Amino acid sequence: MLQIILAIIFVLFGLFLKKTNHPGFRSSKRFAVMFIILGGAVLAGKLVSYFLHPA
Repeated sequence: MLQIILAIIFVLFGLFLKKTNHPGFRSSKRFAVMFIILGGAVLAGKLVSYFLHPA
């Protein structure tokens, strides 16, 4: 459950980095796509794992 929440946080943070205009985050914008892909991949993997092997 914690991994799903962390994956959602990664996706949301990636979207935040993509949309923000704050000067402090300007140098981190290149990591936005990485966070979105990482969070989406982990989220998809965990959901597939839960559906294939329910506890």
